[in-house]
Amino acid sequence: MKEKRWRILWIDNQINGEEQSGGRPNDSYPEKQKGITPKPYVRFLEYEGYDVSLADTSAEGIALLAGETYHAVLLNYDAAMIEDNLLARIRDVDAHIPIMLLTHENRQEVMQQASLYNVGNIFMIPENAQVEAASKQLACSLAFLLEKQGVREAYTPQAYVQNFNRTTVAGGKIRGRDADGDWQTWIDTYVRLVEWDLRLDTLHNVDELKTIHEMEKREANAAFGNYIQENYKHWLVGKASPTLSVDVFYRYVIPEIQAGKQVLFIVMDCMRLDHWLKIEPLLYPLFDIKTDYYYAIVPTATRYARNAIFSGLFPLELAERYPDLYAEPDNTHTSINRYEKQLLRLQFERHGISLKPPPHYFKIFDVRGEMQYLHWLSIADRISLSALVVDFLDMLTHTRYEVDLLRQLIPDEAAFRTLVHAWFQHSRLYEIFRIAAERDITVILTSDHGSLLCQNAAKISSQAELTTGLRFKEGRNISCTPETGWIIKDPKAYRLPGESTRMNYVLAKEDYYFVYDRQFSVYKEIFQGSFQHGGVSLEEMILPCVVLEPR
Repeated sequence: MKEKRWRILWIDNQINGEEQSGGRPNDSYPEKQKGITPKPYVRFLEYEGYDVSLADTSAEGIALLAGETYHAVLLNYDAAMIEDNLLARIRDVDAHIPIMLLTHENRQEVMQQASLYNVGNIFMIPENAQVEAASKQLACSLAFLLEKQGVREAYTPQAYVQNFNRTTVAGGKIRGRDADGDWQTWIDTYVRLVEWDLRLDTLHNVDELKTIHEMEKREANAAFGNYIQENYKHWLVGKASPTLSVDVFYRYVIPEIQAGKQVLFIVMDCMRLDHWLKIEPLLYPLFDIKTDYYYAIVPTATRYARNAIFSGLFPLELAERYPDLYAEPDNTHTSINRYEKQLLRLQFERHGISLKPPPHYFKIFDVRGEMQYLHWLSIADRISLSALVVDFLDMLTHTRYEVDLLRQLIPDEAAFRTLVHAWFQHSRLYEIFRIAAERDITVILTSDHGSLLCQNAAKISSQAELTTGLRFKEGRNISCTPETGWIIKDPKAYRLPGESTRMNYVLAKEDYYFVYDRQFSVYKEIFQGSFQHGGVSLEEMILPCVVLEPR
């Protein structure tokens, strides 16, 4: 017996016909000849602990639903239900009550009605099945419809423990794997952590489990920071290297172009893996989707990481080969990525690729830019490659801590994910994807770096002025504690520009952000809980690169 007495409303136009004809279905509608006899099923449900109210007409069912409280509605679906527009009338009375359709018919109109009116389940009545067996199946389906959220919350902690017992991070290693020498293991671990983020977002009574999960992520990031510090330098000389920012075009974009496809390459600035997983379901109807992953170069800032994507060069190589295109921050230009179009052209030239029509480049900053690009894509003839940079998420990340309303709107990572989904669903960028699918354009979507929710301030000092980033600093004679940051004293060994041996870079690890000793408390309070990037973390470095083929 169930502890909770679920109240069920069963609406069935055949009940009167059943009673009048000794259990045979009513002959008023030919479609009813395969209807079920509800009384045995009702008795079984009552035995299982349900309170079931029977209504033999649509009008009676609507009246009961309007006057009483029910937890679900069962409809024996037939032609009369369609004529009465019963599903729409139920939704007028209660927009959210779970509905289950009972039917023998596997017809398109049943699926259409179910989709239009948010039906929770369709129960296909087994042909020639014994009543007892069919009743058990019905009860099982009904229980899942009513109790899936409670069951999910009850069993999720057990599933979580089982999952992470296999992959616990300890001492810089992942149990059962040699994480120190396996960058793929870290990708797998991060993907699993993010998938659990999304699963836990849907639960309400698992605060303790969410706390444990946050501890798991912090421990993983601490170990990951040590792993990158020990292994990153070896990747730069080709020792068991993963795909890096400089490899993205060569590995993902150029093969699609050489296959003769039209290609739309989108870099969504500051998009994290969890952001992608939130918008991915919206694109399933349009594309066949293949998701891969790569590592952003360090520092994980736009100036370095995105220039590396478009140029195919590490920052040091870019500065040496094309000094006029290596943009340094200054007071006269707002963008330090203002030469991406030229860098893209030069990369194709180095690979000996000539495109007709020539590659197209566009950057979206605002609604006007969205409209301009949407118009261009709608009327353009066949394209070879169109590269599109979308700055919305990066701007949102940077302005969040400056605007109180945004901090209230995005108090944590779960809220950020929800906002990204809502934005994308109603954005013109979504419409751009739709047009690409209609025009048979292959879309390659990626990010240049992620961001991290910073919870701990770390003191930093220098004898000279440093760059302004909170997760990385560039300058001379920088000092910080080893636990909070990774100091790069030989930039050239990491393919970073450096005027002399005194030029240092420092990258924040875990969830630290750098604050000068002077006025430490003031700036700690300002930036506490802000999203930043430039440092070393799973969120900033491991990024999705997605190939979307139109269906």
